[in-house]
Amino acid sequence: MELKDYPSYLKLYRSGELQRRVEKALSMLRECNVCPHNCGVNRLKDERGYCKVGRKAIVSSYFPHRGEEFPIRGFKGSGTIFFSYCNMRCVYCQNYEISHFGEGREVSAEDIANMMLELQDLGCHNINLVSPSHVVPQILEGLLIAVERGLHIPIVYNTSSFDSLESLKLLDGIVDIYLADLKYLRKDFGRKYSKVKDYPTYAKKAIKEMFRQVGNLKTDERGIAVRGLLVRHLVLPNDVSTTSEVMAFLRSVDPNLAVNVMDQYWPFYKAKEYPEIARRIYDWEYRRALKEAQGFKLILE
Repeated sequence: MELKDYPSYLKLYRSGELQRRVEKALSMLRECNVCPHNCGVNRLKDERGYCKVGRKAIVSSYFPHRGEEFPIRGFKGSGTIFFSYCNMRCVYCQNYEISHFGEGREVSAEDIANMMLELQDLGCHNINLVSPSHVVPQILEGLLIAVERGLHIPIVYNTSSFDSLESLKLLDGIVDIYLADLKYLRKDFGRKYSKVKDYPTYAKKAIKEMFRQVGNLKTDERGIAVRGLLVRHLVLPNDVSTTSEVMAFLRSVDPNLAVNVMDQYWPFYKAKEYPEIARRIYDWEYRRALKEAQGFKLILE
């Protein structure tokens, strides 16, 4: 890729395609089908569906994040924007004040652009969009303004993978780095612990689409990500995370995927109401998960 075309969105901006993508994305808000819930509400008129977000996105915070995996955080941090609410309702969510209760403030497209540019000015390696699946149109609207004013660092799409293919296809050529969770591959677990319909089907399709767009993780000479897919898998107690099935699926996508097998589960929020996930994982559970992930390019925090 030529330097003038990196990040990828610069080429789309120059051709006018980025403007067209923004218009298409905003039209999806009229009868909202931005995510798999397909609520059909008119968010352009500030109506709200499952995600509880209307015309404007809500942001909890933004700052240089130094707790992500090294290829994402690098030496100067990842320019993270935490979007409030979520299109999932995980009972063990560590950020439940943000994702369930909507802690934060409504922001305009101009506000989002200003955040992106401020994070770039602080030296961040990328713009890291956390929980973006329900606000793709608002993000693209802000991105266009930011690019017009000089944004030139890559976009990280940091997602639960409960994404619609239509929204992801709008991001093709805009997002260079996908940071995707794969929680479990049992439909009933998605319903029980995340309160969504058929998480495995949507997540598998989403991860395949992300991989199609950007391929395996690529880093520069410093080890910092410039393009590609990194999949996160949080190990849950009693194999609720269905790790064997997850790794088998990821191998079917590509056996050289970058994968982070995560051991930091803590029974936050309502997890204590579910005895099978009401504890930390044991060391042997994590070691077993790592064994299942043998062969992948393992990335640790």
